Amino acid sequence: MLLPRILSALVLAPLALAAVWFGAASFAVLAAVAGVVAAWEWTRLCLGRFGPGGWVLALMTVVVTILGPHFPLAAVAGFLWAAVTAPLVQRSAGRSPLWMAGGAFYIGLPLLALVWVRELDRATLLWLLLIIWSTDIGAYIAGRLIGGPKLMPRVSPKKTWAGLVGGVASAGLVGAAVADYLLVNPWPLAAVSMALGVVAQGGDLAESWVKRYFGVKDSSGIIPGHGGVLDRLDGLLATAPVVAATCLAFQGGLTEWR
Repeated sequence: MLLPRILSALVLAPLALAAVWFGAASFAVLAAVAGVVAAWEWTRLCLGRFGPGGWVLALMTVVVTILGPHFPLAAVAGFLWAAVTAPLVQRSAGRSPLWMAGGAFYIGLPLLALVWVRELDRATLLWLLLIIWSTDIGAYIAGRLIGGPKLMPRVSPKKTWAGLVGGVASAGLVGAAVADYLLVNPWPLAAVSMALGVVAQGGDLAESWVKRYFGVKDSSGIIPGHGGVLDRLDGLLATAPVVAATCLAFQGGLTEWR
């Protein structure tokens, strides 16, 4: 299981970094593709099959990622339209339509935050990706080497408190290293990075809870060793709005955070 996970990461990580590096437009296209796949997975997860509601969510993700940073009202309209329309056009016996309404914001809002941050400052988005990846790696290594008490065994049986601490510590170290590279005070960025490490693992647990609620192991099998796009992006979906809000509060990217 580890080898497919590593091979997938070796393909996907350079793809994501290249999309971020070479321009906001290329990243928006990648985000739109990821959003369409995530909409497909969410619909199958919550309703058992892909249908009209999934197409509504997919169209919403394209509108939000391509038009959202330049036309905020289009993004707001896309969220509201999808949240109202998706539950109306597709229902499933015994499953609340509110899941589809929630999917519009669970997928769409973080994607909008990501493409907006890329428009604002490339370095901030690259830093966020490094924090998410370092959190995952640190949590995995600490969990495997140390083990110990389970974090939330009913939600995610393999996650441990050691993994949580390892992920947060890893995020803090990477944040400090990035600050040192940028020649800024390392402590604030390390602290923010550690906080994001907690949020990222919270996003992981939240998605695990949804999967356990519906009795599904992975959101899909589209990424060997990782599961689905939602499985791979759960931490990023949780942290992206936080980073975007921080950029708004400080009126700039991470070098402006004092």
